[in-house]
Amino acid sequence: MKKHPLHLAIALTAIAQQAGAQGFIEDSKANLTLRNFYINTDNRNGTASPSKQEEWGQGFIFNYASGFTQGPVGFGVDALGLLGVRLDSGGKVGKPGVERTPGTVFPLDSDGSAVNEFSSLGLTAKAKVSNTEFRYGTLQPKLPVVVSNDGRLLPVTFQGGQVASTDLKDFSLVAGQLEHSRGRNSTDERSLSIAGANGSSASSRDSNKFYFAGGDYKLSKDLTLQYYYGNLDNFYQQHFFGLLHNWAIGPGVLKTDLRAFDSSPDGKNGNSAGRAEGFVSSGYYGNGVTKGEVDNRAYSGLFTYVVSGHSFGAGYQVLNGDSDFPFLNRGDGEGSTAYLITDAQIGKFQRAGEHTWQLRYGFDFASIGAPGLTFNTVYLSGDDIKTPAGGKSEWERDISLAYTVQSGTFKGLGLAWKNASLRSELPASGSGTPTQRDQDENRLILSYTLPLL
Repeated sequence: MKKHPLHLAIALTAIAQQAGAQGFIEDSKANLTLRNFYINTDNRNGTASPSKQEEWGQGFIFNYASGFTQGPVGFGVDALGLLGVRLDSGGKVGKPGVERTPGTVFPLDSDGSAVNEFSSLGLTAKAKVSNTEFRYGTLQPKLPVVVSNDGRLLPVTFQGGQVASTDLKDFSLVAGQLEHSRGRNSTDERSLSIAGANGSSASSRDSNKFYFAGGDYKLSKDLTLQYYYGNLDNFYQQHFFGLLHNWAIGPGVLKTDLRAFDSSPDGKNGNSAGRAEGFVSSGYYGNGVTKGEVDNRAYSGLFTYVVSGHSFGAGYQVLNGDSDFPFLNRGDGEGSTAYLITDAQIGKFQRAGEHTWQLRYGFDFASIGAPGLTFNTVYLSGDDIKTPAGGKSEWERDISLAYTVQSGTFKGLGLAWKNASLRSELPASGSGTPTQRDQDENRLILSYTLPLL
């Protein structure tokens, strides 16, 4: 197990004391988020265990962000403490009458049982010059080419360094390198990989170099243009182009979100010898295409009209090429997010050749005098998925209902219910058995953030 160096924070604290600690201390902020999380997943087909999984836990997320020391170069340090406590996990792997697999909410102990608790501490050194900030340590990026997942009890974190700047008018720029990640149900740091090359087998391959750079340009108050680049060494290179636009039409606003990705092989994935070593991507490779080579273009548009508390959305996504859409994926069930308009509660609709349309509806009850209460639903349907048995399809329907207390003793207390159903006809090669099992899933989340500083 790899631990983040504690002496980093100690050294920075000493620097703060010597360089003038007024801003370092007075501008510090800290809070504790309490997250009670329950998940119930019902696998509706197939004979393999488990057919049903239920897990329940209490999460504690401590966030501390110092200010910066005074002077031309300001120094600071952040800390992220994570603790997950098991309330119920469904038992032990292999135990008669109990079905459970690792990688849902809790890690497993050496005897195959779910741990009672797991925790980690992430530290980040930071420095600031004007409006440019340098960070090294624990990161939670939210960029088109890499997204930190926060959909379960605890969030995914990455280790690396980055620089972000808003010194240029109307530009937000960022660049950096990631080396490892810590899963949402893990305490160890692992290298990075993609679907097809990851997992726990001897043939699995990974990389500890993911480079990223890009930025947003605010052309006007209603129009933002985006470009980002991502490169997982020996796996893939990825270019992203995006456009965000708001257009006032009648009593409401039409929101446009256009995205385009171009993904191609890098290093060992780009030659047959490297792919033979295991540096491969998932996907279906027919018509003489060498198996495992990254080959994907993703184009999508999502249009949402917001009026009087209602939001009506429609979107379409096309994936061209013979590989699945590549994105950072630990491959051990510990969580990953793809920046696609189709990344839903269960599925991602990122398969080779897949064409997906979707419809969305949301309602903010504040418009009728019930602030804090929101409802959202989405239906996605994907087809033309490339498989040895021809084009296949899948669909998913998600519903979420959330309420946040607006005043009184329990102000800020949030309760959310998320329900999803996924149905798929994806076959395994030569067998006809679905590789993506039909699923029904419910999540209940109770959360509260307590300010400490």
